[in-house]
Amino acid sequence: MNPWSLTYEGFDPGHEGLREALCTLGNGRFATRGTAPEAEADAVHYPGTYVAGCYDRLTSNVADHELTNEDMVNLPNWLPLTFATPGSEWFSPSTADLLRYRQELDMRHAVLHRLIRCRDPEGRITSVRQRRLVSMADPYLAGLETIFTAENWSGPLRVRSGLDGRVANRGVARYRELRGDHLTQHATGICAPLTWLRARTRSSGIEVALASRVDTSASSGGEPEVERHDDHVMETRVLRLERGHPVTVVKTVALTTSRDLAIADATSAALRRAELAPGFGELLRQHEIAWRDLWERARLDVTGPRILRDIRLNTFHLLQTLSPHAADLDMGVPARGLHGEAYRGHVFWDELFVLPWLSLRFPEIARGLLRYRLRRLPEARAAARAAGLRGAMFPWQSGSDGRDETPRFHLNPRSGRWTPDHTYLQRHVGLAIAYNAWQHYAITGDMEFLAGTGACLLVEIARLFASLARLNPVSGRYEIQGVMGPDEYHDGYPGAASPGLDNNAYTNIMTVWLLLRARQALALMPQRAREDLRRRLGLTDVETERWEEITRRMRVDFHDGVISQFTGYEHLAELDWDRYRGVRRLDRALEADNDSPNRYRVSKQADVLMLFYLLTAREVRQILDRLGYPAAPGLTRRTIRHYLSRTCHGSTLSAVVHAWVLARSDRTGSWRFFTETLTGDITDVQGGTTAEGVHLGAMAGTLDLVQRCYLDLEARPEGLHLNPVLPEQLTTLSLCLRYRGAELVIEADPTRVRISRADNGPTALDFVVHGHHARLRRGDSRTFPFPERRHDG
Repeated sequence: MNPWSLTYEGFDPGHEGLREALCTLGNGRFATRGTAPEAEADAVHYPGTYVAGCYDRLTSNVADHELTNEDMVNLPNWLPLTFATPGSEWFSPSTADLLRYRQELDMRHAVLHRLIRCRDPEGRITSVRQRRLVSMADPYLAGLETIFTAENWSGPLRVRSGLDGRVANRGVARYRELRGDHLTQHATGICAPLTWLRARTRSSGIEVALASRVDTSASSGGEPEVERHDDHVMETRVLRLERGHPVTVVKTVALTTSRDLAIADATSAALRRAELAPGFGELLRQHEIAWRDLWERARLDVTGPRILRDIRLNTFHLLQTLSPHAADLDMGVPARGLHGEAYRGHVFWDELFVLPWLSLRFPEIARGLLRYRLRRLPEARAAARAAGLRGAMFPWQSGSDGRDETPRFHLNPRSGRWTPDHTYLQRHVGLAIAYNAWQHYAITGDMEFLAGTGACLLVEIARLFASLARLNPVSGRYEIQGVMGPDEYHDGYPGAASPGLDNNAYTNIMTVWLLLRARQALALMPQRAREDLRRRLGLTDVETERWEEITRRMRVDFHDGVISQFTGYEHLAELDWDRYRGVRRLDRALEADNDSPNRYRVSKQADVLMLFYLLTAREVRQILDRLGYPAAPGLTRRTIRHYLSRTCHGSTLSAVVHAWVLARSDRTGSWRFFTETLTGDITDVQGGTTAEGVHLGAMAGTLDLVQRCYLDLEARPEGLHLNPVLPEQLTTLSLCLRYRGAELVIEADPTRVRISRADNGPTALDFVVHGHHARLRRGDSRTFPFPERRHDG
């Protein structure tokens, strides 16, 4: 197996959607699904091109409700290119006599290859080789090279290429009752040798333009025949093929929008970029150089070609969505990448699983993604004020401007019913943002970031959760009521008139963590910056003293020797697991049975256990001790065991968390979850969802498992701590990191770990490996032997 390649042999209509998502090419600014160039949207294929941050809002009438949704817009299709031999129909793999059909994603160079050998009704055999790229060197350009060879015949070959604006958002079946006609005001034109297409989004008014240049290696027998319509433009050429002699057609496309910088208008910019674009060979050369630099910084090598291939696939799709180009864009982390329309391209809490990896590899991208949140701080403050709260209340689903995009109704495809959606109560998304801001500072040591973006986010989110916490005069404890935790299956108490739960343990404990970190951030800042921030935000000593009080009196519930997910959890019934064994979306199954997960001790994904994903067991114990809940021996292990046996893993993120929390106590179980999440998209573990977009949080979480969990890597004030315990299946691990401005190479095997520094960053850095301290100067290396390894048991 080639660990740089994802290969598919044969045309398989039933899995084409999955392949299209996994063969998506992108550069952080825009991405295009791996759809066949000759395909149109139908039951097999779904062409899709998406620009980061390009959203549009439409209102639909469904089930007697008026629903307004904002979507990441499916933009005009730049791919169309097909061919026909004399007297034959235009090529389609669904109807052609295919002698061979092969698709290969070359991840090293970010090129999608396709090989076709087909025979027409007259017995003429034609081979077609294609290479496709979305340029990482120039984020406005894409290219498609097609080489035709007549194997046993000579004669004319018709080739048709074009730009197609007859697209809509129709890529997710359960959304099809909602409007998806986001593009309007189409126009096309010819500016020889270029063709162009322009459209505008209906409500957001974003202008999108594409310009195409087609070059051939042989005479096409005159000017192409151009067919123009308002919403699509097609060019047809007739190429003269000689038996055994290849002829090349190259289509180069520029895609611009009115949101781009340094342009006069989208159409003229697209035409100019397409005109100046180099030939395919030079475009590919520059693209490969850009990707070589990315792979050097993202390197994570492990034993075994299959595991290495899957790690690289996850890395590849993460970098295609969040490349260095994204650092200069106003974009968040779309939960399903730029690969499809699931979750409408919205930004959830998935960045919690993405940014720690980026901060250790590409800190400039992580900073840019945190600025996406900072720019939406005014909207988050307005949401808090509207709820009678202080600070910033970030929405569960965010899109263009930071308004809450969480739908209020959800279609259950199992029952066909639209049901209320209360997931907007997941206030913990703010905790994820704060965690990432703090982690970014801890990893980079960037005081300028902390004193600016970081502290502003930490303080305003701390204010929100401090105002959510209300003192119960009876118990003397602060409580947070009416929220949802990460579990998502529990959105209220059985039979309650209003949604929401009280004292979600994850929310309450992470609130204590946040208030402590916000105070710590203020203390770390230079005095002038701290005083400026306090004045600007109106932050008083009385307010921060209340934070201190909350960190000592927050309520946490327990039952049967474990941490309770929320108040009243112990009164819920046990689910009949035999009846629902293997069902991942239990919420849909129970609703179809006129039941609700609110009645049962069942979780979609990790909730309480998220505490042991984000914090060390030591940190959780310290917080509980601070609150006056001294942790009984075995609390962590009992809590993990309790919730693990009651989780159906209805989210791809679930396996990431469980692999992490089991890494020390059950390495076999941890590895099982690791392999599930590592291959979650390639095997479509959720049963058909990958075709709608990859699961970016799970992909990044898998990479972070290898670098932070299996190395037990933690940035602390006194230095970078490592306590590696590699799974038995990973006999070697080698990766590159950036810590406090220094490039590091870490190499580990079952007996030792070696840390090497490049010649950049601070003069000296401190490391602690299995309790042994070392100070490494620029260019230094140090090998640390491991203590004797203990076996599970």
